[in-house]
Amino acid sequence: MIEFCPNCGSNQYVKSGVVKKRQRYKCKKCNYYFTVNKMGKQIDAYYVNKALQLYLEGLSYREIERILGISHVSIMNWVKKYNIKRPYSFEYHSTYKILNAVELAKYFSEVNNLEGAGVIVTELGDKYMLIKWERFKE
Repeated sequence: MIEFCPNCGSNQYVKSGVVKKRQRYKCKKCNYYFTVNKMGKQIDAYYVNKALQLYLEGLSYREIERILGISHVSIMNWVKKYNIKRPYSFEYHSTYKILNAVELAKYFSEVNNLEGAGVIVTELGDKYMLIKWERFKE
């Protein structure tokens, strides 16, 4: 809802037609025409945070898009907006798996999955994402 004229700040305005399916208003004080501010589709902060975490873990924009269902362009824009810099390392590479609670428990019960790598687990709705770093094998 409009409260003030964006040009002069007056609260004296009247409806003045519809333009591109948006209500148009005219300020009685300065004769300025304006429309209702567009309320864009905003993505929940949880997903912004999760996307940036996954980016820092080494996943590509497209991989994050497939996991979270958020456009890779949006993710690129958030990386630029928040000036996120990914650590640069040649020694390690990351792999990831999406698991439910039972699969996650089974994964950690196997000893060979616990050796020679760093692991982080993050929640993704009703599933879990396991990210594992391993040294490149030559």
